[in-house]
Amino acid sequence: MSSVRVRFAPSPTGNVHIGNIRAAIFNWLFARHEGGKFLLRVEDTDLERSTPEAVRTLLESMQWLGLDYDEESMYQTSQLAAHRQAAERLIAEGKAYRSAKGGTGEATVFRIPWDAEQVPGVSVVGPAELDVHQETPVTIDRRGVNYALVSAKGKPMPQAACLAGFRDLEIFDAQGTSLFRLADRLNGICAGTDSAVIEHAAKLCYTRRQIQYTDMVKGNLAKPLDSMQDQVIVRSDGAPVFHLANVCDDIAQGTTHIVRGDDHVENTYRHIFLFHALGATPPRYAHLPMIVNAQGKPYSKRDGDAYVGDFRSKGFLAEALFNYLTLLGWSPGEDREKLTRAELISLFTLERCQSSSAQMDLRKLTNLNGQYLAEMAPDAFVALCREHAAALPWYAGADPAYFDRVARLMQSRTKVFSQVSEWDCLFVDIPAYDEKAAAKFLKDESVRQTLARVAEALKTCTFDVAGIEAAIHAVTQAARIEQGHFNQPIRVAVTGRAVGAGLYETLELLGRDRTLRRLEHALSR
Repeated sequence: MSSVRVRFAPSPTGNVHIGNIRAAIFNWLFARHEGGKFLLRVEDTDLERSTPEAVRTLLESMQWLGLDYDEESMYQTSQLAAHRQAAERLIAEGKAYRSAKGGTGEATVFRIPWDAEQVPGVSVVGPAELDVHQETPVTIDRRGVNYALVSAKGKPMPQAACLAGFRDLEIFDAQGTSLFRLADRLNGICAGTDSAVIEHAAKLCYTRRQIQYTDMVKGNLAKPLDSMQDQVIVRSDGAPVFHLANVCDDIAQGTTHIVRGDDHVENTYRHIFLFHALGATPPRYAHLPMIVNAQGKPYSKRDGDAYVGDFRSKGFLAEALFNYLTLLGWSPGEDREKLTRAELISLFTLERCQSSSAQMDLRKLTNLNGQYLAEMAPDAFVALCREHAAALPWYAGADPAYFDRVARLMQSRTKVFSQVSEWDCLFVDIPAYDEKAAAKFLKDESVRQTLARVAEALKTCTFDVAGIEAAIHAVTQAARIEQGHFNQPIRVAVTGRAVGAGLYETLELLGRDRTLRRLEHALSR
């Protein structure tokens, strides 16, 4: 058995977005490919939004997609005491401090460690200099260094970074005179008993350090410490913040790999420091590309269906959605798009994940779903069609045997089960007409005359596919119309629509009497 342990850690706040469930799919596939464990952690600390109904929606979505997990699920609210204990431990060890900044109470703030080189992945970049706005004082305390850069228009641009970002800091005025050396007052400032305000500063000189890690999708990533700030980990009301809770829970669950969206890349740098401060080795990270719309912006409900429940209610199959979401940011190679779950498990590796954004294409998903529907056993397809037709007004009076015949005829043309609602034209006595199609195909007098002759021919022919085709062909041949070119007017006259299943099969299904009534109605319009 592999030692790989991955987790899906959603915050259940209602609907399940496809971006979140795709992360779950990638974690699940990675665990199954590696023979490891797939865990579920419900981050339910937002008590107002993480309702029992929201949790139920999450679990139902996972069950529908076949995302089974291997151990008892963890609910983050059950770990609050452990989170607070971890924060107190960090304070006791000098790795965090209390601060009243931004509120009346005291928050707990995690300190980016001054001796950062002790953390694997931290390295010295080299000497750095910053020209700062001389009219803005530089302030320094244990929370960090506050200063202002100079904009192109000479205006101050306020900046702040952690104290650890400025090793060997020395501050000079415009004449090059040293105004402040951090080394002279480091102990008091780190302890919170000293602080400094430096007027007329012109230049900050220091040694730049960075934190780096190798992402399994994005490769080597690094962030300078002078672009980071100390992180609040417990709010002044005593509520642990996501960063602390997330790291503590990953330690508790023994997570070896964290596979999540690349909107978390920035969090990872801080989390690496937190893991080490708590005496744990950080997991390996893999950050997945964002799902975007056609304009390259994050995909949302404004762009179309965005929640798992949307796709399920509209009649997408779980296997098709699973297959499609796997291909958003991952490729099996050889331009393959339709794969079984067993094939996906066999082929899936994080190294084959793409680092660039993945564009959601509802048309491609719909076509893929149509392939799955076409391959279903007819009896199973009919049964699911009945489920989606149950609430439709025409279904209650439909003959079961006739519905079965319609479903079997339409199977190869159905891409999502919600299209069952479009079958009403095959169940009513006279269909509603698409006015644009009627105007295009039925308005011309010569067309209407030919339709009348078709109606006469259908009164006496053998009413099966072969007989219907032969009768129509005889009429069009006499009118010197190429075979098949008159099918559209007939289809619109009989079904009210310009698209549908095979014409001859459709007429056979409707039967002679209903077909003739519809043709007479179309000619009388």
